Amino acid sequence: MMEAWGYFALGLVLLALGGDSIVKGASGLAQRFGASPFVAGLLLIAFGTSLPELAVNARAVWVGAQDLALGNAVGSNIVNLGLTLGLAALVAPVLIRMRVLSPLLVLLAVATLALIVFGLDGVISRVEGCVLLLGFVAMLGFLLARAPRESPDVRAEVEAYAGTRVVLWMNLLRFGVAAALLYFGARYVVQGAPVIGAHWGLSPLLTGLLPVAIGSALPEVAAAVMAARRGQGDMVAGHVIGSSLFNLLVVVGGMAAFRPLALPESFVRLELPAAIAFVLVLYPMLRGDLKVSRVEGGILAAAFVGWVALEVALLA
Repeated sequence: MMEAWGYFALGLVLLALGGDSIVKGASGLAQRFGASPFVAGLLLIAFGTSLPELAVNARAVWVGAQDLALGNAVGSNIVNLGLTLGLAALVAPVLIRMRVLSPLLVLLAVATLALIVFGLDGVISRVEGCVLLLGFVAMLGFLLARAPRESPDVRAEVEAYAGTRVVLWMNLLRFGVAAALLYFGARYVVQGAPVIGAHWGLSPLLTGLLPVAIGSALPEVAAAVMAARRGQGDMVAGHVIGSSLFNLLVVVGGMAAFRPLALPESFVRLELPAAIAFVLVLYPMLRGDLKVSRVEGGILAAAFVGWVALEVALLA
C-alpha cells in the first residue's frame, strides 16, 4: 500500500512540473511561429492547465482503465468549480473582466447536458464523441472571434501571462522535458491510484472521480489562490471554465471517438447533474456583479465538501 501511495504522490509531482514546463514551451513556440502574445495567452489560460489531466486520461485509456479516465474528467470539473474557484474566492474576491467567460460558462452547461443526453442509453458512441470534438472546434473559433472585443486592460493582463522567451531550442527543450515528466507522472498516477481506490472500497470510476481528480487539481488550486491574491480574477475563472470545457469536449469526446464509452446509470443520474449544478450556481454570480465574492466562494467550497460527503456516504 505504501508503494502505491509513493507512486501516486510522485506522479502528481511530476504532472505538476510537466504541466508548468509545457505551458511555457507552448507559449514560446506559438509566439515564435507567429501567434500574438494575446492569442497565445488566451489559449493557455483556457486549456493549458488541462494537459496533465489529459496525460493521465490518455494513459488510463491506453491501459484499458476507461472508467478511471471518465471519473477523472468529470470529477476534475466539479473540483475546478467547487474547490479551486471556491478556495480562491475565499482568499480574495475573484473579479471578472474578461467578457468571453460568461458565454463559455453557458457552453459548459450545454456540453454537460449533451453528455447526459448522450449517456441516457448507457454509452457514448464514436459519432457522439466526434460531435463533442467538433463542439470544441466551434468553441475555439468562438473564443478567437470574440477575443478582439476584450478591453485593453484585459489584453495587457493576458499578454503578460504569456510572456516568455521565444528562442526555438529552449522551447523545444521545454517541450521534451514536459513530455517526459507528463508521461512518467501519468504512468505512476495510473499505477498507484487503482490500488489506493481498491483499498478504500472505491470503484475505478470513483477512484478517478475523487482521489485522482482532487489530487491532480491541488497545484492548480494553489496557483488559483495566488492569482486571486494578486487580483488576477480573469486568470482564475479562465482556467476553471476553459479546463472544464476541455475535459468534456476533448478528453471525454476523444475517448469516445477512439472507443465507445460506457456510462454507468448512476453516473448519468448523479455525477453529471452535480457538474451542471455547480455551473448553474456559478452563472448568476458572474452575470450579476461579475465577481465571485468571499461568501459565494464559501458557498462553492461548501457545496464541494457536501458533494464529496454524499459520494462517500453512498459507498456505505
